[in-house]
Amino acid sequence: MHESEPGAAPTPQEHAAEPDPEALGQAASPEAEAGGLRADLAALVDDARTYAEAEIAFQKTRAALAGKAVGRALTALVLALLMLNLALIALAVGVMIALAPLVTIWGAIAIVVGVLLLGVGGLLWAALRDGRLLAALFGPGEAP
Repeated sequence: MHESEPGAAPTPQEHAAEPDPEALGQAASPEAEAGGLRADLAALVDDARTYAEAEIAFQKTRAALAGKAVGRALTALVLALLMLNLALIALAVGVMIALAPLVTIWGAIAIVVGVLLLGVGGLLWAALRDGRLLAALFGPGEAP
């Protein structure tokens, strides 16, 4: 029993097309191979150029965005440090006002300035220690 209808099979003329030389085991002409190779190389060079241009444009855009973000971050950091400085000044003044009735104004000033100088000394000592560590890490000689 045939499931296809009679006459549905393609005729040999419908499949008859130009024979492909490579399919028949014959080599294509050298001119055709050279032309195809040139076209492939030209397309490769064009694609590489397009990729390089797109990459350069992307990196320029990324650098511009990074520059803007760094500028905003530095501005915010500087403003935060200024506000912290003002807060510490207000704290120092408040402590002097609170201590003044107990130890006179000169005693309050001496206590606040002394504590602040001790804090500065501690921070300088820590910075000096870290600086020596960095010098030992990147300088000639033995590591610490």
